[in-house]
Amino acid sequence: MNNKKFWIGVKEYFLITLGVTMYVMGWIIFLIPNNMIGGGVTGLGSIVQYATNGVIKIGYTYFVVNAGLLVAALFTLGRSFGAKSIYAILLTSVLLNAAQGIFPDQIIQTLALDNGKLMCTIMGGIMVGIGIGLSMSQGGSTGGTDIIALIVNKYRNVSPGRMILILDAVIILSSLLVPSYMADGTLMSWPDKITTVVYGFILITIVSTVLDLYLTGSRQSVQIFVLSPKFAEIADAITNELHRGVTVFNGKGWYTKHDTEVVMVITRKADLNVFLKCINSIDPNAFISVSSVTGVYGQGFDKFKSGNKK
Repeated sequence: MNNKKFWIGVKEYFLITLGVTMYVMGWIIFLIPNNMIGGGVTGLGSIVQYATNGVIKIGYTYFVVNAGLLVAALFTLGRSFGAKSIYAILLTSVLLNAAQGIFPDQIIQTLALDNGKLMCTIMGGIMVGIGIGLSMSQGGSTGGTDIIALIVNKYRNVSPGRMILILDAVIILSSLLVPSYMADGTLMSWPDKITTVVYGFILITIVSTVLDLYLTGSRQSVQIFVLSPKFAEIADAITNELHRGVTVFNGKGWYTKHDTEVVMVITRKADLNVFLKCINSIDPNAFISVSSVTGVYGQGFDKFKSGNKK
């Protein structure tokens, strides 16, 4: 058991590292070279970096702000979350500073600047969203507004993506209140700043959408109805081999006027093929209906959050 826990821990930290790397690369390759502003603490750090003409790099602001948020998360989300998030935040802070300038100008020019701001916003948003989702799915966080989102999501049924979207909008609009210097040292004009804000809203929309798709993709559920004369064997196989609860209804075929039993089971969408193969191996002629369901709560699925602390 201890050996199993060790390798599970190794896997979690590896995936968190991969998520953080994707997150940072999205900023370093696509967003920062275009003077883009995003949401979260990283977006706040980018505002500070552009306002100080690169004197205060994004990683410093990121670390200082997250230190305070992490203290709140330790009391709310538990020590395990805190340990993983401390690792993710420290790694992100270091990479956000160290990775700037690591890529040759030719690569940045080819991948980012030559493709225009819109394409960079899309590509950067996808990488940032997947990076955050990968870290959060392993119990960690890249820090900032996603820590606040996880705290709120623990007590309320509010999607992390939507919560992050609201907080990020405030940060992006605040960029209009401070000066912003371009990579060549020139001051950004007001038309360019307004354009940057528009791209910023596009960016956080992409990030929140990708984040929600990533986090809910593995938790989507399906409802399966099975009509078969071998209903008892199918129900036993699902219960004993696949370890999922089964309900059997009494029904009647109106065309044949014959009594029949209907097997009903709810499972994760990712496990659907396993269930279909199991049913097919028992009765290849079984009539099967599969439909997507949302809001599945109870044992083995999501827990309903009432908003009241115990």
